Amino acid sequence: MNKVYSDAGAALAGLVKDGMTIMAGGFGLCGIPETLILAIRESGAKNLTVISNNAGVDGAGLGLLLETRQIRKMISSYVGENKLFAQQYLSGELELEFNPQGTLAERIRAGGAGIPAFFTKTGVGTIIAEGKEVREFDGEKYVMERGLFADIAVVHAWKGDTEGNLVYRKTARNFNPMMATAAKLTVAEVENLVEAGEIDPDQIHTPGIFVNRLVHVTNPEKRIEQRTTRKRSDAPVAAGAGEEV
Repeated sequence: MNKVYSDAGAALAGLVKDGMTIMAGGFGLCGIPETLILAIRESGAKNLTVISNNAGVDGAGLGLLLETRQIRKMISSYVGENKLFAQQYLSGELELEFNPQGTLAERIRAGGAGIPAFFTKTGVGTIIAEGKEVREFDGEKYVMERGLFADIAVVHAWKGDTEGNLVYRKTARNFNPMMATAAKLTVAEVENLVEAGEIDPDQIHTPGIFVNRLVHVTNPEKRIEQRTTRKRSDAPVAAGAGEEV
């Protein structure tokens, strides 16, 4: 079965529908499937529930879907970089299911492993636990959290082969691998596409059995949310300064 598609629109053709749940990988703006997010925007699908660690920023990432009012609900752990998100949430346009970051990661991992629910100490005694079952184990209280499973997962990988085996690089390894396992269908964009067998099996992070469709995205723009640099000194360096005597 050919998993490689000519572009992101073709890779998502016939998959994206109104009201569905989509997982989008990445951490901040690192490792986000931006080309596939653009294709979701072009699909025009509305009332989407999106599971993602964050909501992108204004004008980039999932912020593009907020601009077009295609997202009805976000299940996230960090949304502080997006002013449009805040505006829509405070005005009642957008629903938000807030999660501690580790809890969100485990909910996704559990969904991919076929685990419907688990208990965690995180959030006990706070608003996070409101309306949820709390149970005692060995004298300690734990809150029950449900696993998450989506209709579609869109992920970004540094390298992939034609069978769908994926390798992620550095921070992009956050959320992408677990999301690839936690959906009915997974569509991956890859920066470097190679033939099957060219990736060392020991280096594979996501086995191809979890990936249904692929699109090759060359030279994706890699944005930085907040660039912080040290101020340079304008004072000239004296001749011989720093030299050993």
